[in-house]
Amino acid sequence: MPLPPLYGHEGIRNRLVGAFASGRLPQALLFEGPSGVGKQRLALWLGQLLLCEAPAPAGPCGACRACRQVLGLAHPDLHWFVPVEVAKRGADADKQVDLVEEALGEELEARRKQPFYEAPSGLAAHGIASVRLLQRRLALTPVTGARKVVVVGDAERLVPQRSSPEAANALLKALEEPPADTTIVLTAADPEAVLPTILSRVTRLRVGRLPDTVVAAFCHQELKLSDRDTATRVALAGGRIGTLVGRAGGEEADRAAAAFLDSVRGGPARRYAAALKQPTYQARGAFTDLLDGLLVRLRAAASAGGDTAKLIEAIARTLDAREMAQGNVNPQLLAAVLADDLAVVP
Repeated sequence: MPLPPLYGHEGIRNRLVGAFASGRLPQALLFEGPSGVGKQRLALWLGQLLLCEAPAPAGPCGACRACRQVLGLAHPDLHWFVPVEVAKRGADADKQVDLVEEALGEELEARRKQPFYEAPSGLAAHGIASVRLLQRRLALTPVTGARKVVVVGDAERLVPQRSSPEAANALLKALEEPPADTTIVLTAADPEAVLPTILSRVTRLRVGRLPDTVVAAFCHQELKLSDRDTATRVALAGGRIGTLVGRAGGEEADRAAAAFLDSVRGGPARRYAAALKQPTYQARGAFTDLLDGLLVRLRAAASAGGDTAKLIEAIARTLDAREMAQGNVNPQLLAAVLADDLAVVP
């Protein structure tokens, strides 16, 4: 199933086409803007433009073999890196790279079948193995054309959770001297979470929210919604198409996270009562969604200028819980321990 068309962002598209046509397109860019506005879709559109066999004044032709391959996420010179979870831990460095490549391949295959993909889970990240895989692909010679394109989605997840910067520093080396035949595009909803040394080596482009008319067109043409349903979705989207096609349980997870944090601040009795409400087994599912909702809220608080040190520690503890929840752990006990940990967060 091909990618849906890119909706909106005509102004930035025109700038990119002009820079490409004049030979002034930077080799390393960062598309930054609110979550769900289409930053990664725009990056893939730019990749299509760069790989197109007969680009038009308005952008890629859409009809050549290269364009069709990009739209099918099958072009050998387009490398799309997204945060992934690696199931096996403790493997050596080469094995970790192989595991990441396998996980990335599975994720992209899922997106070929269903381009309206969900946001990555709270545990997914660009770890050091992901960046080593990226470095391997940067060293490759283009397969079918004169250039290759690397897209790194959710680049704020380059920094591992306990503030260890190995993955981001490895990418920094690639950005300092990218191969002459390569364009690298990062995307981030929270660019301030990206290392300043990386930000200093990319050209930053702001990707803004879409007009309601554009969101409505997407609802009609891609989701086949009625006028009534479209009006409701547009009102909720806030100019972000990605919110229409993400995880269905996102709102429920956010409400559960808000209630959990409220209980955390209510003293030991409320904390333990909230923990006892969790399922007694099978921590995956609703409990995992709760943890993902907590991560979203904690990261938003950090971005808003909260107590950074405490929030980073809270994020780390929640990520630890998220990872343990994938094993044979009692969710009630896990929630009780996490609630105590989060009680120190303002």
